[in-house]
Amino acid sequence: MLVLIAGGGRTGAQLATMLVNHPSGHQVRLIEHRAAVLPHLHRELPTEAIVEGNATSPPVLEHAGIRQADVLVACTSQDADNLVLCFLARSMFNVPRTIARINNPRNAWLFDNKFHVDVALDQADLMAHLIAEEMSLGDMMTLLKLRKGQYSLVEEKVDPAAPAVDQAVRDLGLPAECVLTAVIREGQLLIPRGDTVLQAGDQVLAVVHAEQLAQLAALLGPPSAGPPSAAPPPEAE
Repeated sequence: MLVLIAGGGRTGAQLATMLVNHPSGHQVRLIEHRAAVLPHLHRELPTEAIVEGNATSPPVLEHAGIRQADVLVACTSQDADNLVLCFLARSMFNVPRTIARINNPRNAWLFDNKFHVDVALDQADLMAHLIAEEMSLGDMMTLLKLRKGQYSLVEEKVDPAAPAVDQAVRDLGLPAECVLTAVIREGQLLIPRGDTVLQAGDQVLAVVHAEQLAQLAALLGPPSAGPPSAAPPPEAE
């Protein structure tokens, strides 16, 4: 797989290094034009992985091999350049996959299909979602995001007071878009069936739609606290 990376800052350089060292042996081309950055890149990456030039220039993209690229990663420090790169990659060179970094969260609304952005990475939005998910899902751990974040592979230990304890999988009332994929019990891996009965302490792995994560957490975690009781009326003086 040929990955074309536009922008040799910290993010681009680290991504290129990781891909070059990946066991799969990805081909990488990193495009950078800043004279102050290039010496650092040449110390970290093989010379053949570095293309000197302005990434928004079609001839430079051609020289980097964009017509053979499987993925374009636009991670320059300018949102306008990242949008232009994704647009050129798809409309002019038919690159199958585009990924763009969002530098200013206020520009996030621009990173969509109009500019041929397949995946937009907004660090502020990502952090906000992670914090909200961590606060709302208790001990549930997200292991993998699937289909652009629509689904997640999650793991959670069944709480001793959870509604799911001593219940067969068929009777759990799982959300419509949720499948239990494995149960780890005392070091043994079980493939859950309809008659599999969950026990306290089971490690449950599931694939679930993002909108139904909270429903699954409510089944496997401790019962949520009820609404606070009303405060007693003040005593008459």
